[in-house]
Amino acid sequence: QKVNVSVFKDPIGVMHNIDKVTSYIRDEFPESLSVHYHHTVYGDNYLIYEGEFWRILRDFNSVTLDSCNSLEEIKSIGEAFGDFQRKLVNFDGNSLVETIKDFHNTKLRLQTLVEYADKHNVKMPEVEYIRENKEEASKIAELYIDNLIPHRPCHNDTKANNVLLDKETHKPLVVIDLDTIMPGTGLYDYADGVRFICSSAKEDEPNLNKVEIDLDKFKAFSVGFLSKVKDVWTPLELENLVLSVYSITLELASRFLLDYISGNNYFKINYPKHNLDRARCQIKLAQSIYSKKEEMEKIVSAIIK
Repeated sequence: QKVNVSVFKDPIGVMHNIDKVTSYIRDEFPESLSVHYHHTVYGDNYLIYEGEFWRILRDFNSVTLDSCNSLEEIKSIGEAFGDFQRKLVNFDGNSLVETIKDFHNTKLRLQTLVEYADKHNVKMPEVEYIRENKEEASKIAELYIDNLIPHRPCHNDTKANNVLLDKETHKPLVVIDLDTIMPGTGLYDYADGVRFICSSAKEDEPNLNKVEIDLDKFKAFSVGFLSKVKDVWTPLELENLVLSVYSITLELASRFLLDYISGNNYFKINYPKHNLDRARCQIKLAQSIYSKKEEMEKIVSAIIK
C-alpha cells in the first residue's frame, strides 16, 4: 500500500501506533491472528522510497462486508471488535500518539459547530437541535477528560468492512484498518459500530422516514461485542453504553453539518447538499436512539448481568 500522506499527516506516528498494538497482541496472544505490517532490515514497519510512504501488509484469505443484515454476521462483527478491546484491556492507551487531535472530543466538536454557526449567523433547525442537546451528548467526553473512564487504545473506525471474515463460515478472523488507532474511550468503538451497523439506512439516506435504530441488529451487535468486554470493562463504562451511541451519532452529525456550512472542505461529496443529507440522517438516527433509550438499556442490562 502507498499511504496518502495528505490524509495522514503523521504517517510515522500512525505506523508506530500500529506496531505497538499489533506487537503487543502477537506477544500476549500468540495463538491469535493479528494484522501485521512487515518490517524492513532497519526495524521499521514502513518504507519511505523516492519521497513516498509504503507498507506491506500480511494477506488473509478472507471476505469483508460493506453492510450486513444477517444477525449472525452482525454478532460476529461485534465479537471481533469486542475481542480487539479485550485483548488490549491491559495496554496503556496513553502510550499511543494522538495522530488526529481531538478526534472524538464530542464536547469540542459540538461546541465548534455552534460557535461557527453563531459567528456566521447560520440559522438551521439542525444546528438548533445540536445546540439544545450538546450537553447530554458531551457527557461521555467529559467522563474521559476527567479521567473517570479509562483511556484505552481505540480502533476508531468500527465499520463492518473493517473485520475480515472466513470465506466459508463468515466467522471473524481479524480486525483491520488500524490507521486511526490512538488513545480514546472503548465506548466509542462500541458506539460507532452500533451507529454504522445497526441503522436501518445508509448514513446519507435522504428519506428520513427510513432512518431509525434497528433493535434486532443492536441486540446482535451488543451480544457479540459485550460478551468479550463485560467482565473486564469498568462499571461506569458499562453504565454509559447506550449514551455513548447517542453521543457518537450526534458528534458525526455535527461534523457533517460543520463541513456543509463551511464549504464542504473535508468529506468527499457526490452533490452539493450531500453533507447536509448526511447530517440530517445522523440527527434522525440520534433522535431514534434517544426515543428508544429505555429499550436499548434493557437489552444491554440483560447481556451484561
